[in-house]
Amino acid sequence: MPDDRTAELDADARALASTVRLRILRLCLDESLTNREIAERLGRNPATVLHHVRTLVDRGFLAAEPVRRGARGSREVPYRATGRSWHAPEFPGMWQVMVSTFLEELHEADPATVRMTRLGVRLSAEEHAELLERVDGFLEELAARRPTPGGRPYSLLFALHEDAARAAGRATQEPPAAGTAASAAAGG
Repeated sequence: MPDDRTAELDADARALASTVRLRILRLCLDESLTNREIAERLGRNPATVLHHVRTLVDRGFLAAEPVRRGARGSREVPYRATGRSWHAPEFPGMWQVMVSTFLEELHEADPATVRMTRLGVRLSAEEHAELLERVDGFLEELAARRPTPGGRPYSLLFALHEDAARAAGRATQEPPAAGTAASAAAGG
């Protein structure tokens, strides 16, 4: 039987293992939105969205703000992302959910605002550690910043993975000499 901490981590993982929920968190990152507003932006049924919103609130990834009155005097609850998901532990399948979410958002983006780069490199263990330290540090800095008033919202996906097809030939290739810079492969 799992301990309480394991059960909590599993519940968090289940809450974040949804493209819709990750999109809701992104929508509510720097703007409070009601369930109706979230459903409209996602083009989904409000009842379905409410299920996802409640799951995120229950796990502390979204927080309800004070009730406000809607256009017809109805009671509306706005929600805001807490930022807790930024430090959530990894879970099996997490990268697939993140990529699916990113692809949905990318599909909706103005092509003129998209910049992508794909680069193949060979790194020593030390260079790999340095890359992760520098990228993680910068991403932590961005996550800690307050939103710039009037700034444009952007989404960022960073992925680093071993290139399995290129790694298959690794045994026949010489490792880089100690102290040499990583060589970049042509833009593949």
